[in-house]
Amino acid sequence: MSRIGKLPVNLPAGVTVEVAADNTVSVKGPLGTLSQKVDSDIKVEVGTHTDVHTGKEVPAVLVTRPTNQPRHRSLHGLYRALINNMVVGVSKGYEIKQELVGVGFKAEVKGQVLEMSLGYSHDTHFLLPKEVTATAVTEKKGNPIVTFKSIDKQLIGQVAAKIRSLRKPEPYKGKGIKFVGEQIRRKAGKSAGAK
Repeated sequence: MSRIGKLPVNLPAGVTVEVAADNTVSVKGPLGTLSQKVDSDIKVEVGTHTDVHTGKEVPAVLVTRPTNQPRHRSLHGLYRALINNMVVGVSKGYEIKQELVGVGFKAEVKGQVLEMSLGYSHDTHFLLPKEVTATAVTEKKGNPIVTFKSIDKQLIGQVAAKIRSLRKPEPYKGKGIKFVGEQIRRKAGKSAGAK
């Protein structure tokens, strides 16, 4: 049995889930609404289950599969994780922080456009999707930090990965765009040749 798939998705207060006839799951919460089409073989139902910590009945989403075929087993865990991500997204939201490491690296947000100076001969302009908001902060003697916020985990991850790919951190000085807290594997530079 999929250990992730069989776990119920607890619904926090203020979050409602609806399953349409075509197996589209809509999750509505204080921060917005997300929907995801689920494979027709996978059954999604909104019910209740007993919470292990409190012993009380709590509303939850249960995902079940018809057989133990490898395809059904893989979809089972996938859709449970996607529904869980949507529930967390509409209740708490997601945040990713990136740091621009390098001399003269700058970041500025103008509406939905992120403008960055990344050491190229030209500035880089990145248009953000409307579901993602960004803020750029530069502290004195510190690297610029760009913070992305969204309710869609998949989208915010994709945006962050795309921005990181504009200037990946290099292994010698660590210059580039990195996630806050990310450890860059460093290499020793050339040592002077001994005679």
